[in-house]
Amino acid sequence: MKKILFLLTVLSIVSCGEKKEDNGKLQVVTTTTMITDLVENIGGDLVDVNGLMGSGIDPHLYKASQGDVMKLDGADVIFYNGLHLEGKLVEVFEKMNEQGKTTIAISDGVSEKSLIGSEYFASNYDPHIWFDLTYWNEITYYVTEKLIELDPENKLAYEANRDAYRLQLIDLRAALNVKIQELPKERRILVTAHDAFNYFGRTFDFEVVGLQGISTATEAGVKDVQRITNFIIENKINAVFIESSVPRRTVEALQAAVKAQNHDVKIGGELFSDALGSAGTIEGTYIGMYKHNVSTIVNALK
Repeated sequence: MKKILFLLTVLSIVSCGEKKEDNGKLQVVTTTTMITDLVENIGGDLVDVNGLMGSGIDPHLYKASQGDVMKLDGADVIFYNGLHLEGKLVEVFEKMNEQGKTTIAISDGVSEKSLIGSEYFASNYDPHIWFDLTYWNEITYYVTEKLIELDPENKLAYEANRDAYRLQLIDLRAALNVKIQELPKERRILVTAHDAFNYFGRTFDFEVVGLQGISTATEAGVKDVQRITNFIIENKINAVFIESSVPRRTVEALQAAVKAQNHDVKIGGELFSDALGSAGTIEGTYIGMYKHNVSTIVNALK
């Protein structure tokens, strides 16, 4: 709570200072790289987007820096995931909204009734909603509506960008379906560093098992490693996966535990879960990330 009060105090002090010259564009701050990519696709040249988190950053453990405070203060709108993905920052955004700063949780764009529940997470819902393509389509509409509310003069441009992006999402789903058909249903078991892929599993009929829970704030213990080790051996799984935003040591420990029981399991590759790849790469976009993940999973498991 002290950190939240400190950040809000700093924001109030900064806001009393001199503002940057307005370039006529909507100033947008986003949290995760997935949201940054989405807003850039919808906003195009009409917005300046500043993302707080870069490639490889774990939003569960993220702490705002002084530079982030400046970005937040200069924003016309802040888009964040919500459902406590960003930890204590969510409380900061809610307080800022009460003080007149426009902060928007993209998770408000989907119905709570269809979210995957989690008794182990603060919101009681799994926050990794970007892996549900239907949700991402709904969120695309939701973000577009919010941008239009703030900048109604450019309504047609935002809608055109939205529609173009939605066509890409349709093509993405079709491409993923084709790739996943290469993998027999009995081999669609995904073991990863933490439980980020439940929506992916529900969408494409995979059984998903995470070494850590939905949040990386709690590390995996010896019992977790032993439980997953037994699961891998019982199901004759040949590959497990590391994640770009989670230290690989826990998966390597799992691999060693499995091998100690005379079962060979390889690390099938690196998946992008809570963050996209590096900017300027194919995996640095939402669509490229999803294609990379599915290709990596299918090629390793088959």
